[in-house]
Amino acid sequence: MPNTHSLRVSSCAVCIRDGRVLLTRWVDPERPGHRLWSVPGGGIDHGEDPYDAAVREVREETGYAVEIEALLGMHTRVVPAPPSRGAGAEFHSLRVFYAARITGGELRDEVGGSSDRAAWVGLADVAGLPRDERVDIGIALALDRPASGRPRDAGAAGPR
Repeated sequence: MPNTHSLRVSSCAVCIRDGRVLLTRWVDPERPGHRLWSVPGGGIDHGEDPYDAAVREVREETGYAVEIEALLGMHTRVVPAPPSRGAGAEFHSLRVFYAARITGGELRDEVGGSSDRAAWVGLADVAGLPRDERVDIGIALALDRPASGRPRDAGAAGPR
């Protein structure tokens, strides 16, 4: 019987400057044509430190070099897995969020990866975007800086 549960640990970078946040547009491999904005980030490779993964993901998805400034917190969630995993399958996602500052590079879209666009978006404009919950969680962590490292409403958000 195949394993119907999976765990994915990912690392995300939240870059906010001049009232704008750096976002990437994720392309859903399970639903062609379905795209959601997210903060730069992705899965941690075997043996990779989460800090290094956040730096790598920003470079891959946006073209920027970053310096990690602070660990913001973590978020976890369990949801039904994609239909390709079978009925009753669950997907457990654990995300590590860092505050990051751009130190070099130039903004560009990712080629051949999991996202197709990178852009600076005004914080006031985020609410109108089709977005993954990581955007709201990352912004809340960056602005609130909770001592617990746990975002408000940690279990309430879902994909948009």
